[in-house]
Amino acid sequence: MDAYWENKVDLTAALRMAAILDLLEGVDNHFSVMLSEKPFRFLLNPNRRHWSALRASELVEVNETGSPIGDFEAPEKTAFFIHSRIHMACPQAKCIFHTHMRYATALTMLGDGRLEPVVQSALKFFGQAAYLDDFGGLALDEEEGDRMAKALGDKRILFLANHGVIIVGPTVAHAFNDLYYLEKACMAQITAMSSGVPLKRIPQDVAAHTHEQMQKDRDDQSSRHFSEIKRILDKDEPDYAS
Repeated sequence: MDAYWENKVDLTAALRMAAILDLLEGVDNHFSVMLSEKPFRFLLNPNRRHWSALRASELVEVNETGSPIGDFEAPEKTAFFIHSRIHMACPQAKCIFHTHMRYATALTMLGDGRLEPVVQSALKFFGQAAYLDDFGGLALDEEEGDRMAKALGDKRILFLANHGVIIVGPTVAHAFNDLYYLEKACMAQITAMSSGVPLKRIPQDVAAHTHEQMQKDRDDQSSRHFSEIKRILDKDEPDYAS
């Protein structure tokens, strides 16, 4: 399998599994993966198609102006401006996932909402989460995309106030692993907060040490997790790779 087709298959697998796990909102969220810097090209899910039925051959290759390569519909405008500007500005963002998944989005709706070091899974993201605390409306221009890219900086996660989250990584496998565990961490935190009892925070030094421990296993966990996802899809929904 050549690299171009492998990127399409992997991105479609991520979209399909995100739909199965209900990590999407209707047809309004988007995933991308960078193909090349010169010429600037990236893959994106097609405009307002439900992820549950997407095939690899339907993903759209997009250039620096937002025009599709080949006989495809142009991407949704906010998808283009968010993904293109972050791909251009943030070297770590080879893959970008933007979702309105339930619990991570709920955190962005709270005053000064932050992912707290209160559960082990949250420590995967200790020091790796950035926050854009002012909602700026729809990302219908380069300025809003650039604002997001600047807020993300060199981090892996960006919480968008009153909106959703952006997850970036070096590969589809890394981004999906973070997507999954981020939502689990946010779900645990929101559930604990709903009790009305103060959160029990893990000490900063222990949180930082545990984060470093987790980084040693990050590549292997991401790769194995994603391999299992593709194994499930190969059995239950093999048309994703067509």
